[in-house]
Amino acid sequence: MLYPTAQAWREAPHKRVLIFAMSGLGKTHVSEMLAEQGGWFHYSVDYRIGTRHMGEHIIDNLKREAMKTPFLRKMLMQDLIHFGVNVHDHDLRPVAAYLGKPGNPDQGGLPLAEYQHRQDQFRKAEIAALNDTAHFIERGQSIYGYDNFICDTGGSICEWVDPTDPNDPLLSKLAEDCLMVWIKGGEAHTDSLVARFDKEPKPMSYQPEFLQRIWGEYLNDNNIKEGDVDPDEFVRWTYAQALAHRQPRYANMAQNFGITVDACAWETITSEATFVDVIADALAAHQA
Repeated sequence: MLYPTAQAWREAPHKRVLIFAMSGLGKTHVSEMLAEQGGWFHYSVDYRIGTRHMGEHIIDNLKREAMKTPFLRKMLMQDLIHFGVNVHDHDLRPVAAYLGKPGNPDQGGLPLAEYQHRQDQFRKAEIAALNDTAHFIERGQSIYGYDNFICDTGGSICEWVDPTDPNDPLLSKLAEDCLMVWIKGGEAHTDSLVARFDKEPKPMSYQPEFLQRIWGEYLNDNNIKEGDVDPDEFVRWTYAQALAHRQPRYANMAQNFGITVDACAWETITSEATFVDVIADALAAHQA
């Protein structure tokens, strides 16, 4: 690992960390806190996806919708209007809205084939954004003078890699550049995430094989056809299964490429000093 011991971590003049976990466990909160307190460059993979790697797909889709309205079509054809995507590092709603949910078009659902196409676009975008990590480490230091760097990843990082392979090319490269840190939630955290998602179901990205399996199971269990699927109910039904699917993948990532921090310990982080302490404790536990 980049920092093989707690002492090496504490004494490192340049600290570089990549954090991964399910959305909702405090990755962005701690990243923003470190950036606000100074000395840390916050690289948001979600922000990079939305602005650099998915922005054109989203804008093209807006243009297709605008072309269906005569007034907007005329304005667009005369180059009198333009579209932009307002993405924030803590708010990926424009990307989520584009990804959509599969199911009944009368309920805002997408045909499965189009949904899978957009999922694949997101997969490529997230991999590209993760591969940009080294570039932003260098950029943060050479342009802005930041000695420390934190990469705030999306929950779906585990979907596009083989976490059981110690030589996985993407994970190996990330581990060369950053200390890989998994925030491990317990049952109480899982229950909280499921309850929150149930109130406001949001689009997600899934490993293709996982999506194909759960889609078939949902149709069979409910004895319905593709066009009859309630999009919100499908993603609600899928969410807990997605958490269970991702948990062992995160665990293998931590085992082969990094360290684990319990979510309860992560919640105690209130400053750069406590962040350094929590990581040091996790490194010491990893050595033991």
